[in-house]
Amino acid sequence: MPQLGKGKRKTQPQGILWLLAKLSYILPAPPPAGTLAKMSHYPHHYHPHLTTPLPWRPLRDDELQALAPYFIHHGAGRPIFDIRARLDAIFWAVTHNGPWKDLPAALGPADTASRQFRRWAHKGVWSQLLKHAAMPGAPPILRRLEHWLCRAFRRALRILKMPGIALARRLGMDSALPAPSAMLPNPDLSETLLPLMRRLAQLALGRPARTVRAVSSLLKSCQKVITGARRIPKCLAPP
Repeated sequence: MPQLGKGKRKTQPQGILWLLAKLSYILPAPPPAGTLAKMSHYPHHYHPHLTTPLPWRPLRDDELQALAPYFIHHGAGRPIFDIRARLDAIFWAVTHNGPWKDLPAALGPADTASRQFRRWAHKGVWSQLLKHAAMPGAPPILRRLEHWLCRAFRRALRILKMPGIALARRLGMDSALPAPSAMLPNPDLSETLLPLMRRLAQLALGRPARTVRAVSSLLKSCQKVITGARRIPKCLAPP
């Protein structure tokens, strides 16, 4: 914000109009229509927590039996004949937090595992598994694999984007987030604050320059809370 008290002072209309012109940059754009409505059915009462790390190992028979219904083939494309091999490869990749090319040859082609992972992400499989694992009455096997599911969901955020972050926050699955929740965008908060912030800017019309500076500072502070940190070191990612 320019120092209006030094040098040539801007007239009041110019100062507030400059502030309003900058609102499109200061304030984040509202979520696409229907985005938050689609997420409104997720409850807010889940207790935020980090999952206990689970080192990678091949899936057991009972674990495969519990996960298989989520990955039943639907629609076009070739069916998957060996779900166990695909899941073992995917869980290895997400728990080691490395590129797909580092996947051991014994677990199959990296491109095949990566492509299947993205296909399931677009179909909402990882979101459904995360939701079911967070439920109070979740099956014990899903609770046992909660860490792997969170890591898979975290990598799927590249596809799921803001709705995925909102889902993980509402479910209290902090391990499914790429950073501490306080440093990430908060779409729920933005839905509440954005109308108030724009109304506040409108009310600043005709006010003294000192008020304009105070409003601008307040709006910028709110923007930081809504949009999260600009840069987040990778070392802050949950284990």
